[in-house]
Amino acid sequence: MLTVKPNRILAIDLARGISVLLVIIVHTLWIYGDITTQSETWLGSVVHFIGKGTPMFLIAMGVSFTLSRNQSIFLSIKRAFYILGIGYLMNFLKFVLPVLLDIIPDNFIAAYGWTTPVTFDNMIYMLGTGDILQLAGVSLLFMGLINKLSKNKYIPLIIALCITLLTKEVHGFRIGIIGIDYLLDLLWGADWNVYFAVFPWFSFILIGMFFGMWYKEKNRSSNYLFRSMLIAGITLMLIGGGLCYYNFEYHFGDYFHLGPGGTLYLAGFNLVLLWIAQLLVTRVKENNIFRFLYYCSMRVTTIYIIQWVVICWGMSVFGYQQFGVTAVLLLIPFYILLTLGVQKFGLDMLFSNLKSKKQTRIAKEPIVISKS
Repeated sequence: MLTVKPNRILAIDLARGISVLLVIIVHTLWIYGDITTQSETWLGSVVHFIGKGTPMFLIAMGVSFTLSRNQSIFLSIKRAFYILGIGYLMNFLKFVLPVLLDIIPDNFIAAYGWTTPVTFDNMIYMLGTGDILQLAGVSLLFMGLINKLSKNKYIPLIIALCITLLTKEVHGFRIGIIGIDYLLDLLWGADWNVYFAVFPWFSFILIGMFFGMWYKEKNRSSNYLFRSMLIAGITLMLIGGGLCYYNFEYHFGDYFHLGPGGTLYLAGFNLVLLWIAQLLVTRVKENNIFRFLYYCSMRVTTIYIIQWVVICWGMSVFGYQQFGVTAVLLLIPFYILLTLGVQKFGLDMLFSNLKSKKQTRIAKEPIVISKS
């Protein structure tokens, strides 16, 4: 039976558990749905709407960081490099290894504008893809520093606002040196080698930090926290939505390269979603569905990695962007079950066995009594 720690905010866990399952739906459409299915069908419209929930995961990350016991800059750096390491390992497993095994469809390679055989430079490009784990890793470096320099809840909020307003002005800035340019792309890249650049996506995490600090100041009152999120969310949606209506190309552009209005709107939209999650956990009795979502939340990183790897490897069987609505609807539950099966009967059992062996080894160690 899953045990939820008492110091966790259940609404945050519920939202994060839902988010990681929705990611599987989005990625299944991206990889297997043909262009018509993605852009001209009800399924494409629904899934693209679902994809707007990614900031909910990032806001939850910021809240969780402020509530964790270990917030030292050393542990933040350690955790950052760990997340970056598994992020690049994921890129290797989902892109580079299938290329080396020659099981990636040619039209997937052609989508990059490349021709087969894939070159070493092409594989380096794939390995360096900036996904949400790269964003989380780099953000943790900054989060530890911000937390070290100030405990004032308004500092992350001010930084978030500055990032929101200034991102478009530095988007795509490079200096012409390959290695440094890649680091700059991770910060504010405008090309498709980085999907989640720190600017502006870090602003969502900082908003989460602000609310997490506020939550602690208010004696951990969940009702106050989520009521504040609702008010802030509606306000940000109105401001951001108005800016997008005024100049959509500048303020929203495309989903991965947001302007100020788009960032504010999505921040507000996802704060409202978190309030709805709180409404659910307070109004609906805990049940197996909730416990399942809490389970997914506590394994969000490994589930995220697994789903990307199995979906990309599946291209060797199902091809790339070959299917219409019906086939994609069949593939979605298949990949959800496959991902959760690998998690439950693969990683969970592996970690459980390793933990059991460690405990057995400790129990067998002789007790040494010091003579003093």
